[in-house]
Amino acid sequence: MTHPLASLRKSLACAYPAAASETIALGAPSLDRRLGGGILRAALHEAYAETDADAPAATGFALALARRAMAGAEKPLLWARQEALTSEAGAPYPPGLADIGLDPAAVAFIRVRDAREALQAGAEAGHCATVGATLIELFGEARAYDLTASRRLALAAAAAGAPIFITRVAASPAPSAAASRWLVRAAPSRALGANAPGSAAFEIFLLRRRGGAAGYAWRVEWNRDRGAFEDRTFGASPLSGAVASLPVGGAPGEGAPQTVRRKFG
Repeated sequence: MTHPLASLRKSLACAYPAAASETIALGAPSLDRRLGGGILRAALHEAYAETDADAPAATGFALALARRAMAGAEKPLLWARQEALTSEAGAPYPPGLADIGLDPAAVAFIRVRDAREALQAGAEAGHCATVGATLIELFGEARAYDLTASRRLALAAAAAGAPIFITRVAASPAPSAAASRWLVRAAPSRALGANAPGSAAFEIFLLRRRGGAAGYAWRVEWNRDRGAFEDRTFGASPLSGAVASLPVGGAPGEGAPQTVRRKFG
């Protein structure tokens, strides 16, 4: 049986464009203003889930960012995932990818045994101009993802001019070369007409941003028709369930609950 990493190497024709300083807008003016236009395109970005239950939210957020990054480009998304996450959360669901706006046929999914192989696959794909974005999902503390590994990924993203997204489930942040770091939680969605299920909703906390202030928080929805996030921080209608207070524009760190600031600050 051919190892998945060997197949990946054969299938990618790599090139090395110069790093770009352009940004990827999230689509919501209030967020993009705070982010100085968006997140850096040719960079590494992290999305953390505090618990297993929020893992789908962190993955969905990263996939939506990848969708924004790949808009208008006929390039695939490389998605590398540890087997443990597939056992816990299930395999990717093609109709769900289409609902985000990603063509399932344009997603190269690779399942690997451990964090080391996931990082290796992501680094190799990240060097290739034929890849529009890379998503690496890691479970647990993943010791292989250290400062050196993150620098390698950041350099790969800069070389290819395309973002690399890391989602981390049940892990504590450590020093890294990520240009931005987010904590992502699922949020209750707003029902549509006839009580139909609403759009995917997230509570997002900006924990770190290279060269800029962090500590801000928003509640956002993913608008699948626009392919963009919408700011619902000051929602027009009450949402069910316990929801953290998410002020916008306060001093860095004030947007996140104390537990978030203590663990992730």
